[in-house]
Amino acid sequence: MRILETALYAENLEETAAFYETVLGLERFAEVEGRHVFFRLDGSVLLLFKPSATAMPPAPDALPVPAHGTAGPGHACFAAPGGDLDRWHQRLIGAGVAVESAFTWPQGGRSVYFRDPAGNSIEFAEPRIWGLA
Repeated sequence: MRILETALYAENLEETAAFYETVLGLERFAEVEGRHVFFRLDGSVLLLFKPSATAMPPAPDALPVPAHGTAGPGHACFAAPGGDLDRWHQRLIGAGVAVESAFTWPQGGRSVYFRDPAGNSIEFAEPRIWGLA
């Protein structure tokens, strides 16, 4: 099994979506204005939802996706091999993004933490922090 999609929530949907496009370089491939923006990753999808919109039940003629959402910031971690991690760290700094933490885990592997415009905690990490290649 693997994660097919991960969802983050942002009331400031367009501002946060622009961050993922311009700062992280993700490919926007689907959206419904004022509701969601979807980004393609390597083998998975990042779903960015506006929680006040997705908390509403679906319209009678819409797909029967149950209402969902969350309150407060979420977390997502992107896998980044060691050399890429340094590049991402510098890219974030160059884009004026405040890096909250950058460190090496006791078991090996490094992480870099920052926030998106919606306040979600985002991480780039070497997969070996979880014993993965």
